[in-house]
Amino acid sequence: MKRLLALGAVVLTTATLAWAGSGDLAKAGGAPKPVITKAVKGDQCVEPNDFMRRNHMKLLKHQRDETVIDGVRTKKYALKECINCHASEKTGSVAASKDDFCVSCHSYAAVKIDCFDCHSTKPQGSVAMHPLNADTAHYKHRLAAQATSRVSAEEMAGIAQ
Repeated sequence: MKRLLALGAVVLTTATLAWAGSGDLAKAGGAPKPVITKAVKGDQCVEPNDFMRRNHMKLLKHQRDETVIDGVRTKKYALKECINCHASEKTGSVAASKDDFCVSCHSYAAVKIDCFDCHSTKPQGSVAMHPLNADTAHYKHRLAAQATSRVSAEEMAGIAQ
């Protein structure tokens, strides 16, 4: 009986120490923090950092709708401008490696980025990012936005052909 109590005490002590130490990982940083590199161009972002961290997706979505559906093009919140400033000096991209600007934060937050399914992850200079001409692209996106069911990229590509 003494052996059983001694064994129980050892197990209980070990479990208590392991449980008490488990909080140290979170206090010490736990999950690796995202790598946020300073923009390679410009002196400051179009909005304060805290605002952009919380709202960049809303700004990009709004800009997308105005550009694609309404044909209004401005530079302030354009994805192309984000890429021009935030592309890594090492990879030349915002999404080519795990430490690149977009991927680093999105991986940390477990959020899938689908911008780059269509758009280039690297600065393109003055060349349009969309492989189609603006009129055709806008028409296809407008049809997709007005669709009552999901439209695949393949269906969109076939619309103007």
